[in-house]
Amino acid sequence: MLVIRPITAADLPALLQCAEESGHGFTSLPVNEEILANRIQHSEESFAKAVSQPGSEGYLMVAEDTETGEIAGTTAIEAAIGLDNPFYTYHLSTVVHSSRRLNVHNVVKVLTFGNDYTGVSELCTLFLRPEWRQGLNGRLLSKCRFLMMAEHPERFDNTVIAEMRGVSDEDGNSPFWEWLKEHFFSIDFTLADYLTGIGKKGFIADLMPKLPIYVNLLSPEAQAVIGQVHEKTRPALRLLEKEGFTCRGYVDIFDAGPTVECDVRNIESVRHSQLCRVEIGQPTGLADSIVSNTSFTHFRAIVDKVDVLNGTALMSAEAAKALDVKQGDQVRLIAQ
Repeated sequence: MLVIRPITAADLPALLQCAEESGHGFTSLPVNEEILANRIQHSEESFAKAVSQPGSEGYLMVAEDTETGEIAGTTAIEAAIGLDNPFYTYHLSTVVHSSRRLNVHNVVKVLTFGNDYTGVSELCTLFLRPEWRQGLNGRLLSKCRFLMMAEHPERFDNTVIAEMRGVSDEDGNSPFWEWLKEHFFSIDFTLADYLTGIGKKGFIADLMPKLPIYVNLLSPEAQAVIGQVHEKTRPALRLLEKEGFTCRGYVDIFDAGPTVECDVRNIESVRHSQLCRVEIGQPTGLADSIVSNTSFTHFRAIVDKVDVLNGTALMSAEAAKALDVKQGDQVRLIAQ
């Protein structure tokens, strides 16, 4: 059984392994032991902090196999982005150039550089190692965050976003970045992405074009990938779209991958999650549920068979142990 729990300092080697396996374009998992150690420390401090409104907290979690103790993946939420370090995006919009005198009417797309998502909450750092990509493990990593948001709304903003990895090849080359690099930068995509991941974003403000960019001036290859996702990211995008997330024209400034957003109150798993009282026994049904306890500091989430009836969740002793709950405690769950 996989159990989601807050990360600890002892998980650093496993997190570093996830970073190495995640590949190019996974900005929030740089292959840098010092940066990852600092992020773990920040997460531990964030989980221990008393919070009445979202700030610069970052909540990083891991999925642990209860039988082997091995770390299968990681997932995270940033409470409010852009407060300590700027959060840049491009916004894709439409402008019209027309002349009645010449009877000319042109509709063109432009990319505008900005910081429109400052202060919103972000879903990030979702990575599941290949050998665990089966069953409901991916859903557990994704949806456990919505249970946390539903149970502890004071810690998160009303708007939640997720950056989707854009198109790049096996060597980390991005068609969109190649165009930017040719005209404005002189560094490779992998280096730019890595510098962003470790928080060194000054070069973006120094070199990124500040005026809107006309999309039809980009190379055909760059135009083709705007708003498109990496093939390995499609399952994660489909999950979020089913939750109600949609792209409102914002894309990543490096690879042009889409940023999707949703009001937290409209997220399907938040809306349909329910609080139930724990009853320990032997579930008879076949339905799986994603279940979390109601603690924040000692947050736990699993996927298992649970019988839900009249506000009671009948679960096995093994599930109760994994969630660190006992008879009569409350849990929050989403039926699958």
